[in-house]
Amino acid sequence: MSKVRVRFAPSPTGPLHIGGVRTALYNYLFAKKNGGKMILRIEDTDQKRYVDGAEQYILDSLEWCGIHLDESIIHGGKYGPYRQSQRKEIYRPYAEQLVNNGFAYYAFDTAEELTLMRERMKKAGVTSPQYNSVTRSTMKNSLSLSDDEVKKRLNNEEPYVIRIKMPRNQEVKLFDVIRGWVVVNTNKMDDKVIFKSDGMPTYHLANVVDDYLMKISHVIRGEEWLPSAPLHVLLYEYLGWKSQQPQFAHLPLLLKPDGNGKLSKRDGDRLGFPVFPLNWKNPETGEISLGYKEGGYLPEAFINMLAFLGWNPGTPQEIFSIDDLCETFTLDRVGKSGAKFDFDKTKWFNQQYLRSKSKLELAEMLQVILKKNDISAEINYVANVCQQLKERATFIKDMWSEGKYYFQPPKSYDDKVIRKKWDNDIKDILNELKIELAELVDFSAENIETVFKLFLEKKKIKMGVLLPVLRVSLTGLAMGPSLFNIAELIGKKETLFRIDTAIQKIRK
Repeated sequence: MSKVRVRFAPSPTGPLHIGGVRTALYNYLFAKKNGGKMILRIEDTDQKRYVDGAEQYILDSLEWCGIHLDESIIHGGKYGPYRQSQRKEIYRPYAEQLVNNGFAYYAFDTAEELTLMRERMKKAGVTSPQYNSVTRSTMKNSLSLSDDEVKKRLNNEEPYVIRIKMPRNQEVKLFDVIRGWVVVNTNKMDDKVIFKSDGMPTYHLANVVDDYLMKISHVIRGEEWLPSAPLHVLLYEYLGWKSQQPQFAHLPLLLKPDGNGKLSKRDGDRLGFPVFPLNWKNPETGEISLGYKEGGYLPEAFINMLAFLGWNPGTPQEIFSIDDLCETFTLDRVGKSGAKFDFDKTKWFNQQYLRSKSKLELAEMLQVILKKNDISAEINYVANVCQQLKERATFIKDMWSEGKYYFQPPKSYDDKVIRKKWDNDIKDILNELKIELAELVDFSAENIETVFKLFLEKKKIKMGVLLPVLRVSLTGLAMGPSLFNIAELIGKKETLFRIDTAIQKIRK
């Protein structure tokens, strides 16, 4: 295999969808697997759709995901510039070359004339009117006009576009690494615009020229570009670059969790999950769309989840670090069918990665949330809290929302426990237990449990009578980790204080 060079080439027209992140990920994994280079190219030829902040959002998203770039608008490289708008002067000569060699032509049609042509074709029974080998002769272009008329229009700087001259009834073949051979007849293809009146190329010409000049070996992109691939194959041939044509691999679509169709932001809004890696603030409306990062997801879990949306390792293993993925990933394990997004599985991945973290790593993450809530706690204490909670948590934020009692006395008490278990007798029993716990010198979970069980035997009380009441006194909740471990961690003084507070405050 020649030197592997892949590119991720998003357009800065809005936030980067997780489908785009998956495309970037597969490119990255393929490059690293094969000792190649990963290039980021910003395809901003459509200036009308450019959105402020989108370019930086792409860079920030890839960085958070751990997708490291070898060449980009930030990292540079000998094949730059890596922003298409800065490569504007590169494309025209290639468009003119195609015209001069008879593979493209100038078209001077106005928007109104194009509309009239489509309406005329529809009246004639054509369901999908196109500018093609049939209709081009009736339009204003360098194939239908005289040479003198064309020169006159060009000299007068009349607006024009350059269209590819699609041959009639020719089969275009391309081999897709994922899908095998794809064959399309040119009669089903139209004369696409390859160069616009504003002096910018369209995606079709720009991406072919840039891929050639940047020596891209493999074009790994979404399935939505598969219909355009035959046109790109023809452009490589017409420009004399057929032997340098990259290998193509068109990735399956990401599908919505319910029903059919491509996963969209609307699906996320409707079903309550993010479809963007980071928070995105719409510059026009100010609307904020939640990202996976801000939603509490670990980047490792997010990447692991994305990798499995279309690829599988062929083994039962599901947990893969990004280094593991780089070693294991191959395009022949990528499926052709669309991959249905499973948000519950996404949460499962996060839970697994959370559990794999050391208690100190978790403590550092939890400290951020504690500080936001004006809670000051020593790092080793927080680490021990995380150790007790991590098997019950899906996100770091769960450790705060479900474990506030480790850092502050309960502000309320579970109503169901109070209704069922709380009465004047239990208050007296709790007070007696408190006195016995106060006599403990070594306030360990083991000793606390021993005292508690001996107390039950002495008072002839069942565990289910007293344990929920003690738990609600210390935590305010009906459920949670081992109560004796909680008591040890918050300490003797705090345990006794909370029992006493509950006795005084709780009224049935």
